[in-house]
Amino acid sequence: MSILSAFTSKEENIEVSDSLKVFLNNFSIEVMPRTASKIESFNEILPEDTRIYIAHIEGVPIDEMVETAKRISNEGFNVMPHFPARIIKDKIILEDWINRYQGEAGIEQALLLAGGVNKPHGVYDNSMQLVETELFEKYNFKHLHFAGHPEGNKDIDNDGSNNNVDAALSWKQKFKERTDIELALTTQFCFEAGPVIEWANSLVSKGIDIPVHIGVAGPAKLQTLIKFSIACGVGPSLRVLQKRAKDVKKLLLPFEPNDFLETLAEHKKANPSFNITNVHFFPLGGINVNASWIKSATNN
Repeated sequence: MSILSAFTSKEENIEVSDSLKVFLNNFSIEVMPRTASKIESFNEILPEDTRIYIAHIEGVPIDEMVETAKRISNEGFNVMPHFPARIIKDKIILEDWINRYQGEAGIEQALLLAGGVNKPHGVYDNSMQLVETELFEKYNFKHLHFAGHPEGNKDIDNDGSNNNVDAALSWKQKFKERTDIELALTTQFCFEAGPVIEWANSLVSKGIDIPVHIGVAGPAKLQTLIKFSIACGVGPSLRVLQKRAKDVKKLLLPFEPNDFLETLAEHKKANPSFNITNVHFFPLGGINVNASWIKSATNN
């Protein structure tokens, strides 16, 4: 039985294609300790074994992160905490975090990223430096994901190019070829499918065969999405929201990811080897709202 066929709902179903139902299989979702604490039981809203990322925002104590990971893991989910390089002071702290996550919550996977901090707290500036410590191999991690950037990243390439992003991808590809750890690129959320497809295809042309988990903003008020998009540095696809905002009728309605996902799903159906393999949800309108949308879509 697939993860989604076991996912039942009392909500009214929404109309989606069979291609999208398949595309949504093995989706993941992102939470923070603060938002997770508002969910009484993840088992009541998500399929068992769903991968749940835990975002580590600057200022959140590691104790709170580990406790959240332990709680969600004990409920039967695959927990993937963030390791933001720029808020990790040194190798001693990094190993302490790994030890605690593994010892207290049984964690064997992580999302490695630079982190949204301008000035590093210590010796690390990027995710590759974390890998180079060899601690994740020492502790037998099974999965490592890295941040993907379909629309570039001005924090990494402030000249508007993709030179540093491409160099980092090349490094990660070489790492993939010499490790048994399974890698993936988990991307920022986007709103325009065409450029995402072009970006994903460009990876292949550059010799990058790391699977892509595409970031998707869950259902939310348009104003909320625009606010988060600007704060998170979403690029040209922000115009999809800005165009919608000009329509007063649509301005008052929740924005849902149906069109974006349907286009990607149909492309995947027509091109089975397409390197976007999974969907990763950012529940910007709330975890319950996002979970309900998924439940309704996949029970159709």
